[in-house]
Amino acid sequence: MKNYGGFFDVNEKKEKIEKFNVEMNDSNFWIDKENAEKIIEESNNLKKSVEQITKLRQNIDDNLEMLSLLDSTNDEEVVEFIVKDFPNIDKRISSLTLEIMLNGLNDKNDALLEIHAGAGGTESCDWASMLMRMYLRWCDLKKYKYEVIDTQNGDEAGIKSVVILVKGHNAYGYLKSEKGVHRLVRISPFDSNKRRHTSFASVEVIPQIDNDINIDIKESDLKIDVYRSSGAGGQGVNTTDSAVRITHVSTGTVVTCQNERSQIKNKEKAIQVLKSKLHQLEELKRNQSISELKGNQMGINFGSQIRSYVMHPYMMVKDHRTEFETSNVLKVLDGDIDIFIESYLKGNVKNGK
Repeated sequence: MKNYGGFFDVNEKKEKIEKFNVEMNDSNFWIDKENAEKIIEESNNLKKSVEQITKLRQNIDDNLEMLSLLDSTNDEEVVEFIVKDFPNIDKRISSLTLEIMLNGLNDKNDALLEIHAGAGGTESCDWASMLMRMYLRWCDLKKYKYEVIDTQNGDEAGIKSVVILVKGHNAYGYLKSEKGVHRLVRISPFDSNKRRHTSFASVEVIPQIDNDINIDIKESDLKIDVYRSSGAGGQGVNTTDSAVRITHVSTGTVVTCQNERSQIKNKEKAIQVLKSKLHQLEELKRNQSISELKGNQMGINFGSQIRSYVMHPYMMVKDHRTEFETSNVLKVLDGDIDIFIESYLKGNVKNGK
């Protein structure tokens, strides 16, 4: 087998796996359950990466060996096999190369995904719920776990907002490309005159920080309200004051959680979300001035969208940052958004952003 360096050199990954194996065999391994689960997950991700790279290297070596045979014989079947296999190898290399790009500080973390309906009432609320379904289907396709932390239903249909915790390796690294305003153009199902409507919804993506990162939150700086849950969840959720809203007075940051039956558990999750938001705010402050932050803010309306989903008078989804587009709108809305995520991430690297 030929030598492959850099990311495709699995020796370093194997050394880490061995280190994790030693830790997992320790009798005290499960004392800290959360840390233990984190180590197991990282070890499994490394094993998967090693397996993918090993199989790809073997596939490439086999093809190179067959190519060498062509020096002595012109076997058309060999040529045909290699030509057919090339797109498969190229796709696998592309997928592994994308892993290299996800090397940011928080890329490997879980992600907090927020969707907010824009102006437009029922239309925008329905569009927000369509986006929610799209991302949940994407999670299913990626085999990511997810948890709906808070949902605010629309007055007639759809949702006004939702907060989803997406759990999985590189969840934030992938989803960070979805941050921005998403625009839908379609014939409205709520318009009896069948007119075309344009709706907007915004997507916010925040990395879920580890519990071991210290975020100093003073109790005196928190305003905590409890109220009756309004979402689905059964009688116990809807008839008790289990929902929690926490306002961080200094920054004006507000988080809510109402998916648990227990007020205590909702408070714990709300605090964790608040820590992630405050951590992100500190990161932004370190990289930009406050005036730059305000300058980058966009309204949820015309001219501010990162991606358009057009269902009338033609079918097209177009990302305005990369110019990448596809006519298969229904497939995209069913969770097939990796083509846009990869295009954005590769475009960012190419442009040095």
